[in-house]
Amino acid sequence: MSALLDGDLSGASRMAGVSLSEYFVTDRARWLWQFRLDQMAADPGRARWMVRQAVVGDKGRVVGHAGFHGPPDESGMVEIGYSIAPDFRRQGYARSTLIELLRRAAAETSVTTVRATISPDNVASLATIAGFGFVEAGEQWDEEDGLELVFEVPARRVSPA
Repeated sequence: MSALLDGDLSGASRMAGVSLSEYFVTDRARWLWQFRLDQMAADPGRARWMVRQAVVGDKGRVVGHAGFHGPPDESGMVEIGYSIAPDFRRQGYARSTLIELLRRAAAETSVTTVRATISPDNVASLATIAGFGFVEAGEQWDEEDGLELVFEVPARRVSPA
């Protein structure tokens, strides 16, 4: 993440062992890398819950990034986050990424609830979570993203319809 934050795409790709695209050094992505690095500096134990590349296929194609916003809170809730590069959208990669995040959350005994927060205007993400049992639990204001709808699902009930 530090290399990506510095704009060193080739160095970051070398360290990650996969070829990363320009999508990983956009202003939005760099904001995320800085935010996550600050979180990990404050609490190194958070690292295993943070963002990773979303890789598909035997050729290691990187289609985006995904992870959790942090470890489970005191009630066992984790929030998921994922982003698919524009060239790979509308091909099922977001759904596959969501399935993997839900699988990982369900495998952790400390996780009881999975949360997703989505802008009401983000039709694609709203469609992606449909069929996974998410229930709208309210809304919140995010300083970076604005109004978000809050959805939750029990961690052990995460099979797609």
